[in-house]
Amino acid sequence: MKKITLSIFVFVNFLSYSQKPAEVSLELLDGNIIKGTTSLADIDLVTAFGKLQIPISKVSHIEIGLGKDNSVAEKVKSNLKILSTSNVEETRKGAYTDLVKQGVKAIPFIQDFYNDPKNVSSEDAYTGEFTIDNALSEIQSANNISSDLAKEDILTIDNIYLMGGNYSFTKLDIKTEYGNLSVPKEKIKTIDISVAMEPGSGEFSFKLNATKNISGNTNGGWLKTGVVLKSGQRFSLISTGEVTLASLSNSKYKPDGSSKTETATDWIKPYGSEDDGGSGSYPSYGQVVYRIGDGTTENLKAGAKFNGTAKKSGMLYISIYETVYNAANKGGYNVKLSLGK
Repeated sequence: MKKITLSIFVFVNFLSYSQKPAEVSLELLDGNIIKGTTSLADIDLVTAFGKLQIPISKVSHIEIGLGKDNSVAEKVKSNLKILSTSNVEETRKGAYTDLVKQGVKAIPFIQDFYNDPKNVSSEDAYTGEFTIDNALSEIQSANNISSDLAKEDILTIDNIYLMGGNYSFTKLDIKTEYGNLSVPKEKIKTIDISVAMEPGSGEFSFKLNATKNISGNTNGGWLKTGVVLKSGQRFSLISTGEVTLASLSNSKYKPDGSSKTETATDWIKPYGSEDDGGSGSYPSYGQVVYRIGDGTTENLKAGAKFNGTAKKSGMLYISIYETVYNAANKGGYNVKLSLGK
């Protein structure tokens, strides 16, 4: 079998791999947000297609799945059997209470139980409160878990691809402005990761989708690359592709700002443009733009070809310039980021 290696991020508590410092933002199941720094190492990710050895540099987001703890399997299954067959109220109450005590760990087995056609339930004839449905609802409510939460951990790779799998870690140790925290995996809902890249450390590819990555979209319009630039560091952005902006009368645009109407055959360059995407500092509609840092509202022009220097240190964000967002937009740009010294 051929070994497949993907550049994505994940973390474990092993020291056998070289670790890299990273900024992380954790969304907990109770709704709280924790931000800080930690050291992250490469791991082996177990997927449905085999085990993959994965570095951390390409993953910007992780959604923590339910997982499956087989240590509670027999107890949960026993309680489910009682709740699906017994009509004795006290017996059902004991099984119900024990099932709820298992918490989140019980949910995957409850889902498996519902999905198995062999499990014929007598609950239709039972009118009391101690049911499997009620137990599941109580567990989900107590832990702020939605009904569609995946069993697997879902990783976002290069801000484009999603991959599901399983990896083992029990907690994440984070240094915050309020002190050091150790957060158990079962308390985490999602993780955003930013790994500082050394000058000249590689190339990265991203996809800007016109249906989302519009600078005027206040809900995720700026794509977070996961790459932290250092002040004075050189970098380049080369973009290709074509988009249709419904907000601009369905005109088509290229990364340098060239445009044409639906009925036109020729592309028109933006006013005062040059081959590198345009002279002047202010962007034109449809151009690729960037910003550095979380607290800025800048729209810095990149166009189709950009070579420049980071004016400050911070996370690199990219987007398609347009002040009005329309979900009916079509197409996208492929953006290649290269880091220099």
